[in-house]
Amino acid sequence: MRYEIRVEGHMSEALTEAFPELSHVVMAGHTVLYGQVVDDAQLWGLLARLQSLGLRVVEMRQLPEP
Repeated sequence: MRYEIRVEGHMSEALTEAFPELSHVVMAGHTVLYGQVVDDAQLWGLLARLQSLGLRVVEMRQLPEP
C-alpha cells in the first residue's frame, strides 16, 4: 500500500533522514511524506516515530496503486 502523511511545518533535512523509506516534499507550510508501506506494523511504526520526534500529523491517506 502507498501512503501520504502530511506533517505540520517544514521538516529539517535531519528529520526527513529519520524516514529513509519515504520520499518527501515541502508544500504550503507542510511536509508531505509518501511512499510504500508494507503492512500495518510498519505504518504504526512510522506514526510512533513521528510522535516521538514531536511532529504533528495533520492528514494521512492511502494512495491508489499506480
